[in-house]
Order: sequence, then C-alpha cells, then structure tokens
Amino acid sequence: MGGEIPKAYVELAGCSLFARSIQTMLGVPSIDFVQPVIGADDAERFAAAVSLRDAKLAPPVIGGAERQDSVAAGLAALPDSIEWVAVHDAARCLVTPEEVERVIDAAREYGAALLAIPARDTIKRVRGEAVVETPDRAECWAAQTPQVFRRDLLREALDKAAAEAFVGTDDAQLVERLGVTVRVVRGSERNIKLTLPEDIAVAEGWLRGEGKE
Repeated sequence: MGGEIPKAYVELAGCSLFARSIQTMLGVPSIDFVQPVIGADDAERFAAAVSLRDAKLAPPVIGGAERQDSVAAGLAALPDSIEWVAVHDAARCLVTPEEVERVIDAAREYGAALLAIPARDTIKRVRGEAVVETPDRAECWAAQTPQVFRRDLLREALDKAAAEAFVGTDDAQLVERLGVTVRVVRGSERNIKLTLPEDIAVAEGWLRGEGKE
C-alpha cells in the first residue's frame, strides 16, 4: 500500500484485512484449524489487529523471506491430523465462505484446486519491453486464493522447489511442477487482492453494497 504499515494490517472499514480474512475462514464449516503466518517483526502488530478468540484459531508462526517459505512454516505448524490445506492471502479479505467451500470440495475430488477468474484483458508475454507472445485470452485466468491441496502433495511441491532453488509466484505453480493437474474453480471479481490504496475504496464499495460496512 506504500505506507509503513504492512498490507495485512491496513484497516478496511475499521477492521484489519488480516482479521477479516481469519474471521471468514473461521466461519467455513469445512475448516477445522486456522494457522496465521506473520512477519518476524509483527507479533505485537498482529496481537493488536487480530483480537479474535476461537478454538480453531492457532497462535501465529513466523514466516520467511519468500511466500513459499511462509507456507512451509505454516504447514509445519499444523497438527498431524490435518490432511487438506487451504492457503489464503490475508489481502483477499472479501472471499466468501461459499467460495471457500467450493474450492475445498473441488480439491477433495481432484487433489488440488484454486479459485480463479477469466482474464478480461488481452494478455501479452513481454521480455525486455518487447511482446514475445499473445496467449489465447480464452485460456487465461487470474489466480486467486484460497488454493487447496492434499497436505502431502503441497509438502512434496515445497520440498522440490527448495531442492531446485525455484521460487514460484503462487502455491499452485509449485504443485504444477510435480506434473499434477490443478483444478480451477471460478471465483468472483470481489475476491480481489488489495494491493494499492485505491483498492480499499473498491472493497468499501463491495461492503456497502452488502450492508456490511
């Protein structure tokens, strides 16, 4: 967001993005355990921003330098009984419980699934400010979260990436590198990743439209 406060702790209508995302996950019947992952310097900030108390909510663990390092830390902290893992960005705090349930159902059927929406714009692959390819827009989707996987599958994907010093941009990409097909479940335009200051205004509009602000 360009400020001193890490994005997950920015407030949307009086509540941090982190707290909103956790609250949604706690309300999903299929989710038994919620494991927050935070930055090394964010323990006090998390405690101030997330005052939720729930038997399903675990204390936060410290993440790493890359996204997949943080996912690995969260994965390691889960109880042994957990067989399925849904990885979600705190900045996508407008996802609905129904969307989460749908992608969990798909993962249980196929082994791996993610929310995504069809690309609206023509996509260009660019190298050095030159277009190298224009992929078929009908085949281009914008990935969202949650992304849901069998726990052992995600662990294998993380281990392979670490062994090969590969850094992915999302968790599905790591699983794809195992040769596993990841099922796409259509998400929604409202499940945006709040990244820029103007995104907060868009999110507030969604909340006003639902009478939740």
